[in-house]
Amino acid sequence: MQYTRTVEALKQGTVIDHIPAGHGVNILRLFKLAETGERITVGLNLSSRHMGAKDIIKVENVALTEEQANELALFAPKATVNLIDNFEVVKKHKLELPETIEGIFACPNSNCISHTEPVKSFFYVKAQNKDTKMQCKYCEKVFSKDIVAVVR
Repeated sequence: MQYTRTVEALKQGTVIDHIPAGHGVNILRLFKLAETGERITVGLNLSSRHMGAKDIIKVENVALTEEQANELALFAPKATVNLIDNFEVVKKHKLELPETIEGIFACPNSNCISHTEPVKSFFYVKAQNKDTKMQCKYCEKVFSKDIVAVVR
């Protein structure tokens, strides 16, 4: 089987590759990548020798920090985040689950003060078995990452 590239090269920016198929759109939405105003190339359900199928996101002129890249590990722990300069990979972020996440997700607890007070959401992140749990700093309730991700 011959391998062909199905997404064009990026001159400057960030490539998030090896996203589990079906999670690319969630990552775009949760991390507000479309709000950058930059050109974004998204590939969904692309064939992958290692994963069978994968998603990929390329964002021009945006360089994700290591902290931002690690936040992606919640939903795509085996993803690769590459910074591109002049069509070359200049840095690869090795993803690690962050200990905390601030300002991205809303607390699912409607009684939490984070909904009524002028504070950024803040969660402690803990890996448990095959799930990742997130504990709200304010109400101290613990949720599955999947529940936290759907609340907006």
